[in-house]
Amino acid sequence: MMPLLYATLTAAVLAALVWSGYELFRSREDPLAARLDELQAHAISIGPRRPVRRRGGFLNGVLNAIGMVPGGEEWLRETEEELAHAGMRQRAALGVYACFQVTFLLAAMSVMAYFQRGNDGLTILVGMAAAMVLGWLLPKQVLHFGVRRYRRKLQDALPDTVDLLGVVLGTGLSLDQSMLRVSEEMEFIYPELAAEFATVVMQVKAGQERAKAFKQLVRRTGIEDIKALAANIVQSERFGTSLSVALRIYADSLRRNRRLRAEAAVAKAGIKMLFPIVVFILPAMFVITLVPGVIIVMHSMSTGLGPAR
Repeated sequence: MMPLLYATLTAAVLAALVWSGYELFRSREDPLAARLDELQAHAISIGPRRPVRRRGGFLNGVLNAIGMVPGGEEWLRETEEELAHAGMRQRAALGVYACFQVTFLLAAMSVMAYFQRGNDGLTILVGMAAAMVLGWLLPKQVLHFGVRRYRRKLQDALPDTVDLLGVVLGTGLSLDQSMLRVSEEMEFIYPELAAEFATVVMQVKAGQERAKAFKQLVRRTGIEDIKALAANIVQSERFGTSLSVALRIYADSLRRNRRLRAEAAVAKAGIKMLFPIVVFILPAMFVITLVPGVIIVMHSMSTGLGPAR
């Protein structure tokens, strides 16, 4: 009876994990929906900071339950901000991630409880504590990896996109039209940066100041190169300088920085390879080169020291 119950619970937990991951990564970036959600969040943040009550739906019920826990609202705010930094700004992203983390935590504790059955109390306590720590920290590390991956994609896409933006500006189009054109051209090559540009254009069309829209872009991405790009665009618009020339110079600077980062990564490769060489390769080389000689010497000594006949 117990193995059947554990198998049923394991299947249910795996199904919940698969559903959570699918829902979290399924939807594409929607700049208009992101803008509406941002306006709603800004309207909420104007008033006094109090627990947010989300109405309707299973995911909102999970978020409300987490928010009732001490420190839950702060965790939800930090997680929502980190999801935005990872490019996951769908309306249900926070709820799906919260379900994923809670389900993974329960799954880790259930598996540990299954393997710890029959042990003494102290061993069970230590094992459950380790399962709780692992179940809580591992999804956070996956989210941190998603943030780094998203920022790396934006960083790699920036030089070519800035070059194309300078070329389109040179044809006589306005900045908003140029950014929209660049986002359409780069949609299938660099979809992340194209979505960010489209979001900025949507915000400006909705009546927001361009400087504030670029400031929000910098806050969403957290990349210094995008911050410098926003500063160049805002200063060129304010002082009336040629933006296409400034973007061309800035694109060259971005390429130079990318080449320097590649050279630094190549220089670090030797140091990073030191640990696997020492741990995995050198012991095997010692075994291959020394063990046959040691066996021959031991065999010769055993035969030479044997009883004389």
